[in-house]
Amino acid sequence: MSKQNQVIFTDTGNGIDLAVKEIFDHFGGVRALLKSSKDVYIKVNGVDSKKYAYTDPEVLRQVIVYLRENGANDIYVIENATQGNITRLVFMVTGIGKVCRETGAIPVYLDETPAIPVYLEGLKTFIDLSSFVYERLVEQADQNLYISIPKLKTHSMSQVTLSIKNQFGLVHQHSRIADHNFNLHQKFADIYRILRPDFVIIDALIATNHGHYIAEKNADKCIVPMDCLIGGKDPLASDIIGASFMGFDIADVPHLILSKQTNISSADMANIQIINRPLYEDRKKNLTHDLLEQFPPDLTILRGETRCCMEGCRRNTETMAELFYCDHNGKGNFTILMGKDINPELVNQINTPAVHIAGGCAIQDYGLEMQRRFGKKNVTFSNGCNNLAETIHAMCKHMKVNPIKLSATNPLFALTALAKAKIHGTKAIIPPLI
Repeated sequence: MSKQNQVIFTDTGNGIDLAVKEIFDHFGGVRALLKSSKDVYIKVNGVDSKKYAYTDPEVLRQVIVYLRENGANDIYVIENATQGNITRLVFMVTGIGKVCRETGAIPVYLDETPAIPVYLEGLKTFIDLSSFVYERLVEQADQNLYISIPKLKTHSMSQVTLSIKNQFGLVHQHSRIADHNFNLHQKFADIYRILRPDFVIIDALIATNHGHYIAEKNADKCIVPMDCLIGGKDPLASDIIGASFMGFDIADVPHLILSKQTNISSADMANIQIINRPLYEDRKKNLTHDLLEQFPPDLTILRGETRCCMEGCRRNTETMAELFYCDHNGKGNFTILMGKDINPELVNQINTPAVHIAGGCAIQDYGLEMQRRFGKKNVTFSNGCNNLAETIHAMCKHMKVNPIKLSATNPLFALTALAKAKIHGTKAIIPPLI
């Protein structure tokens, strides 16, 4: 069987460095992977500085060290954090930036790079991709090695987040809002048509249960030690096995099915060979992407019968509500409307002093009515399908959470990083800080 369809599991018990070496050596060493420039571009998962959300810096460090020792030239670490964040700050808080400094890798904050429109074949629409990414990893794909190091996570909106989902960080934040609904999985598959990692190493030191943003209060329920790395040359094969490792069949994850239908890869559970299979079998879990749904008891959520998309307005909003309640003592006593065809009798019975309306569907149906009933200052909107920055701002306002405290660092450091990002032209969408 071709090694293209092989996925290897390595135990990190004897050191992450040895686990990294075992993965690369199985596929002939990195010298067999390097291309003409010998430059390497590493896409980490630096979605947020929240604990458990990002690629472990030590995994990144050992990958860079191995590459340096085996002939790589320039090594770039690239990311564009999720809405509400700036990548420069995420790298600083998580330690990813420190790893870059100590290893000589070059951090690239993609939110500070220009955009280029790219057409998505399945959705028949354009997105803004980082022009740095398009130039180096699409136009010069034959010259540069592209490695993805996603973190092993369940995801409340996309079931799992692995290498195909990890590529969403190559897209500018404003292009992530539209179609962050029932079309989300198609969007991932369309991006996969345009560019694909040459090699994948999944950081499986831990897995997350009950979604991708874990409240630290719930770590005992949601953080699952796995103590291994997963590697492969085929991103789809690596993701199928990574998903299976957490208990998901390919049929459970629509973007894996849609990516398979592109015919870029023939990977399927039936023809993927798992190297070190006993390790896979011994540590395999049955996890869930569903939230714990721990919300303030006096929070009212009215969900529509239709267009209340798990991939967008619903889980985007509910994840923030759970996180703010569990980790920041967030308050309730307000109502959230989301989706189409919300029960009008329940809307008429709203008796909380404030309302948040999540998504264009509910805004269209109830925006003006809620403002007339409760006053404009007491009604907040999240426009589009997954406007996380507006959601954070609204949840902070209603739940009495200070947004500055969300940065997980000294406020002065956060403001300094923001100022530097602004100077360098960041396109990040962040909520007001006060």
